[in-house]
Amino acid sequence: MKLTGPFLFILATLMIDAIGIGIVFPIMPDLMDRVGAASTAEGALWGGIMMSAYAAAMFLCGPIIGSLSDAYGRKPILIAALLTLTLDYVIMAMAQTYWVLLLGRIIAGMAGATYITATAYISDIAKPEQRGASFGMIGAAFGIGFVLGPALGGMASGLHITAPFWIAAGLSALNVAFGLFILPESLKPENRRSFGRADLNPFGSILRAFAIPGLAAPLVCIFVFEFANLVYPTLWAFWGREVFAWDGFTIGLSLSAYGVLIAIVQAGLLPRLTRTLGDGRTLILASGAAIVGMVGFGFAGAIWAVAVFLPIAALSDMAPPLMTAFAANRVGDDQQGLVQGVIASLSSVAAVAAPIALTGVFETFVDDQGIYFPGAPYVVGAVLVLAILPLIIRICRT
Repeated sequence: MKLTGPFLFILATLMIDAIGIGIVFPIMPDLMDRVGAASTAEGALWGGIMMSAYAAAMFLCGPIIGSLSDAYGRKPILIAALLTLTLDYVIMAMAQTYWVLLLGRIIAGMAGATYITATAYISDIAKPEQRGASFGMIGAAFGIGFVLGPALGGMASGLHITAPFWIAAGLSALNVAFGLFILPESLKPENRRSFGRADLNPFGSILRAFAIPGLAAPLVCIFVFEFANLVYPTLWAFWGREVFAWDGFTIGLSLSAYGVLIAIVQAGLLPRLTRTLGDGRTLILASGAAIVGMVGFGFAGAIWAVAVFLPIAALSDMAPPLMTAFAANRVGDDQQGLVQGVIASLSSVAAVAAPIALTGVFETFVDDQGIYFPGAPYVVGAVLVLAILPLIIRICRT
């Protein structure tokens, strides 16, 4: 797919969104102290509540936002979401209490239209056979954003603890202006559908999506894979410290390396593999890489193993955009927003449930009361992907 102005805007939007998320990571402990956390443990708990609140808001509002874009077009919803995110960053920069920060994260989750509507926009302008590679470019943009965000946040925090929020707000506002001038509407009037009361019920939207012929299997695979893949952001830092005694700098360096590998795989390798092997075989390859990578990290006891399995784990990140493409190709133009909203909601459910479940497994296997196996959560993730592998193969053959 050609890198047209609208496509570049979508990539810039998602990269800025990722920067806005990652830019906060370096200042989270100090930020929690600023709003009254009495200890590091309490600050971590408060930060976890903020993450869950964001995911819950995304779950409740994702299908609604997607359906609104099916009814009124992608551009107005996307611009409104960017404006809301700009306001959200300003609120967080000015927050003096934890509850204001929490409100800001809820608003950001409600404005999750940046990702939902952006992927629906890609579905509108890309041919069905191009969607897998196009969604891969979205993953690459996120990967670059997650590399730049923490680095920018760390540097900006030297000026003031709130500086990262003001920078994120400025980037978002600039992108609003960019979109107003360069972004055409992608959803034709004849492909729009009406927005009704039923669209306000996220559970109803999810049930409607699962009832669409051929769509349930990709949605199940997306949910289970996202759940399993959350083992990396949830436990990487704790696992690295437990197994290798890594400090914060080493953990950040390894995460940046992972982000670079993801960007290379999504932007460079994925389009070539889909042209050579097709979407189906590439998805099976990525799923196999996920199993190998997670098992490898589960039993890794040396730094060389991390170096070997990190690129394999990056290969597995081709799976979500390809699964999304299979889901998008099973519905018409008037339901792309609904489908992307449902996918975002399912990912949000995974983002709420997986950290609780996987950290529970980790705690069980690193205490002094049983078998010591800090890599157990990675093996659990591998088992989950292995369980859906027959379903993935079936999807690829239909």
